[in-house]
Amino acid sequence: MMMPIPYLPRPLKRGGLFLLMLAVKLSMLWLLGTLIAPAAAAPVRKTVAAAKPRALPPAPVDTAPRVAVVLQTSLGPITVEVDCEHAPITATNFLRYVDQKRLDGTVFYRAMKLGVDENGQGEGLIQGGTQNDPNRLLKPIAHEPTSVTGLKHLTGAISMARFAPGTATGDFSILVSPLPGLDADATRPADQEPAGYAVFGYVTDGMDVVRKIHAAPTSPTKGEGWMKGQMLEPSVKIVSVRRATPPQ
Repeated sequence: MMMPIPYLPRPLKRGGLFLLMLAVKLSMLWLLGTLIAPAAAAPVRKTVAAAKPRALPPAPVDTAPRVAVVLQTSLGPITVEVDCEHAPITATNFLRYVDQKRLDGTVFYRAMKLGVDENGQGEGLIQGGTQNDPNRLLKPIAHEPTSVTGLKHLTGAISMARFAPGTATGDFSILVSPLPGLDADATRPADQEPAGYAVFGYVTDGMDVVRKIHAAPTSPTKGEGWMKGQMLEPSVKIVSVRRATPPQ
């Protein structure tokens, strides 16, 4: 049985919680999903002479406004520039997953294909990450809407998947085309995600790899409901995710 996958799309006229990300082609499409909860801590057994806990290395301190991160996939590398200046909460969360190697061995599992533009380029997004794996998840983070950060869902944007605002954890999407319908818009009705989704950086190298993943085959049967037909078959492995230059 496939484990629940965050960030599922549904038609514009239906209510509910929308995920990141579904977008706009000619008009708006939207996204929806079920809640991701952080994994519960395992109980600790008391012993007469408990061993001292292993000291963890200090967390890296970020001073740069932007941090380059390389996602090494089975189809090639993708470099993203994470914007710590404009989206500090979301960028710091992503870097925490990177530094703790929680994204190593995950996959890009979804390609939302919305047709092609006038130049024949595919439109839509790819999605990958932790897939609700309790051994990988950290606590959900506060939502940073594009109306606050000033970042937009442009081609190459990397944006957090989520359910309700404030539930984003370790799944993300990369856009292969502009999807402005995913930006925050306070004039939209409550059931059409006025809070939008949280962009926290952009691809700086490897959009050819992103497009290759987007164009990869999908299963005609995998996926539930409106997800059917969007699941990559096979999925594309994320071998490792590392900072291009470790912080000093």
